[in-house]
Amino acid sequence: MDNGAPSGVRVFLVDDHPVMRNGLSLLLTQSGHNVCGVAGSRAELLARLDGAQAAVALVDLSLAEESGLDLIDDLTARGVPTLIYSMHEDSKSIERAFARGARGYVTKREVEDVLLAAIAAVAAGQRYVSPEVMRSLAGRVLASEHDAEAALSQREEQILDRLGRGETSAEMSRALNISFHTVETYYGRLLRKLGLASMKELRKFAIRRHG
Repeated sequence: MDNGAPSGVRVFLVDDHPVMRNGLSLLLTQSGHNVCGVAGSRAELLARLDGAQAAVALVDLSLAEESGLDLIDDLTARGVPTLIYSMHEDSKSIERAFARGARGYVTKREVEDVLLAAIAAVAAGQRYVSPEVMRSLAGRVLASEHDAEAALSQREEQILDRLGRGETSAEMSRALNISFHTVETYYGRLLRKLGLASMKELRKFAIRRHG
């Protein structure tokens, strides 16, 4: 099986389900990789990692009564990048994993080639975000935008709509019978509420929303 991944990547598996570990071991071995160690808990990981010479640690987030998140610090301290392989697809779990230092994240319902591509990328020093993870994060961003838009006042909606139609600040001032300075003040409020950093971003957002 040729998946475009370099052969011989040394992978350490951390999962508390023996059946899952055995299945992953078989997949990785058949793909030309080397499973250099397995663990089902933090204690087992720490006992077996140092001599494993792992290039990547494939870690499940749910480990009986432990969290795989807590293992990321241990792995990072030993120079082993962490690739999360989990059933958890919610954006909060994903964001927490990357915040703790994970180098990649793949969900367990994705196809084998995605996991193999992730291992190759992380072993090469790159970050990897799987297609399902990208969809989850995109959904979070869109939901945040929706919540922010729902909090806009009627006047802010008018300013945003006119900005999306390409009106200048002077044109808005005349049409809405407000001062130029007041228009600029509304821009500032919109930037804060929508979490945008500049007028260029606000203008792009307004055009996308209007169009």
